[in-house]
Amino acid sequence: MRVPGDKSISHRALIFNAVAAGRARIENLATGEDVASTAVCLRALGVPVGADGVEGVGLHGLKAPQGPLDCGNSGTTMRLLAGLLAGQPFETTLLGDASLTRRPMDRVSEPLAAMGARVSLDPLRVGGGHLHGAEHRMAVASAQVKSALLLAGLQAEGVTRVVEPLRTRDHSERMLTAMAAPIRVEGTAVEVRRAARLDPLSMRVPGDLSAAAFWVVAAVFHPRAHIDLPDVGVNPTRAAILRLLPVARIKDGVEGGEPVASLHAASLRGLKPWRWSDHLSAELIDELPVLAVAATQLAGTTVITGAAELRVKESDRIAAIAAGLAAMGAQIEERADGWAIEGPTRLQGAQVDSFGDHRVAMALAVGGLLASGETEIAGAECVGISYPSFWEDLEELCR
Repeated sequence: MRVPGDKSISHRALIFNAVAAGRARIENLATGEDVASTAVCLRALGVPVGADGVEGVGLHGLKAPQGPLDCGNSGTTMRLLAGLLAGQPFETTLLGDASLTRRPMDRVSEPLAAMGARVSLDPLRVGGGHLHGAEHRMAVASAQVKSALLLAGLQAEGVTRVVEPLRTRDHSERMLTAMAAPIRVEGTAVEVRRAARLDPLSMRVPGDLSAAAFWVVAAVFHPRAHIDLPDVGVNPTRAAILRLLPVARIKDGVEGGEPVASLHAASLRGLKPWRWSDHLSAELIDELPVLAVAATQLAGTTVITGAAELRVKESDRIAAIAAGLAAMGAQIEERADGWAIEGPTRLQGAQVDSFGDHRVAMALAVGGLLASGETEIAGAECVGISYPSFWEDLEELCR
């Protein structure tokens, strides 16, 4: 099964190359609605974005849009563009759907304001200020906010330094390094200086490990299964799931500064509950819904902590997963920052709700695959946000 291109890398490949000095060819771009929102916004800013790549306009070549930019459901689009647009001479309004509007944007607006940006909320408006470097000690680990501040720092006078409480995915740092940006990484701290230009970076986007995670969990816990997943991104800041579950890595390589590998997973019994830490939740934030499904199949009690960020995703994912798995017979206790899950449980098919959240829908689909009887998922079409072919792929695997 080939999974879609990595969503996080796709956003960054478009946004960073939009302000590079020349053309970048991008293959295997993620096909979901979130990345499409980024492409639409960049076109509105005067960037030629096509099916095969981006014609960069340089750090000072963006044009004022004719109206507000619609970020759809994509928090990555809104937060990263806020950082990019903070240093532009014009003001831009960034809008989103009802779900995105509820997500906290003060995490990005406040540090941008500390750099001299003109920024306001409800709706998010940014741009027209003169930026200066600053040190940001982040209270909440967020790769999106970190990336926004790095984009602003590339346009600011002096040094911009971002210090994270926990290490988050480093796609921005890798990509900016490959594009010859003035960037330095030291532990959980990243520094950037004002850039004269960025080199365009052509690449083939690796397969999305967060998408592959659904099939890995399905294969490991289904009694009769094996699956091969070629050319998946295995960035160390994203690959904790490969340490939690028995997945073989085959044919390692590198693409656009990102490590890739082909993965193999198959049925295995007798796995023990995981020993959890908050660091794991920071690395696994997108995989946590389907890992909660996996925990129902482990022999003993699994306690997942440090995941309060799930409360402010497309839905309250902690509550949504607890409700869905409980309806399927799981012994799951909802906690403020995660779950306590007792297993193994023989899940039963049930009527469950995605709450309009793509990762919740796909996680419950894996639960339904492992359950006896029929599972019906309300709002199942929301998978189009990140994985439009998910239901077709699931049907193909079950033939």
